[in-house]
Amino acid sequence: MNDQLQIIPTDLLEIYSQQVPKTLQSSFEALEDAEISTDTFSFYTSVSSVFSSKIEGEDIDLDSYIKHKKFGVEFLPDYTKKIDDLYNAYTFAKTNELNQKNISEAHKILSKSIVATNWQGKLRSQNMYVTTPDGRIEYVATSPFDLENEMNKLYSDIAILLNEKLSIEEVFFFASLIHLVFVKIHPWNDGNGRTARLLEKWFLAQKLGHNAWFIQSEKMYYSQHNHYYKNIRLLGLEYTELDYSQALPFLLMLPASL
Repeated sequence: MNDQLQIIPTDLLEIYSQQVPKTLQSSFEALEDAEISTDTFSFYTSVSSVFSSKIEGEDIDLDSYIKHKKFGVEFLPDYTKKIDDLYNAYTFAKTNELNQKNISEAHKILSKSIVATNWQGKLRSQNMYVTTPDGRIEYVATSPFDLENEMNKLYSDIAILLNEKLSIEEVFFFASLIHLVFVKIHPWNDGNGRTARLLEKWFLAQKLGHNAWFIQSEKMYYSQHNHYYKNIRLLGLEYTELDYSQALPFLLMLPASL
């Protein structure tokens, strides 16, 4: 498998497997849905949508969102619409295969309120920089000239991994790397972080089953967002010079969320 993957690195797998908690399997199997969930409302999808949005700076409260989503309590549309879109993207992912077409469709759904219609589900055509709150460039993403090729490599790797028999440790390892590689490519005009965190959980669910949707990874990333961003930055300033040997602190965050 290692020689088939084009963009996802495997060098850290051995040391990762040694450091990941030995209780990973039992902790995963112990996950279960919340009692508050119904056929038409998912508590953990609400958690995922709220905290993934809060990572991106959205001012949304989980309790208020649950009142809105489960009980129909009305708020101003601007308060809930981006989170509703992301909730719908998670719902879409639960019943659709993880592949290029559906990743594009998921972005169309989650970006309805953040990206112009003609760029929903479409690769960007301009340079992309990640900046700090004071305007300094902290990361230079993939060149638009290389973007389609890099994404095709990632789509190919995902397809290979979905067809491989993997241990639970390997599934978590590759889920985190899909998240990390995607966010480093930064293919969309906006919604990259939201998509990356969705892809991570989508891959887990495709490989391990429905319990994966109950993992509160987005909540943990938000509660430790300084470490989350610091660990993403460890790889380097520019896409062409990324050092994935520095990725271990990021990779170990996902299993810690259990």
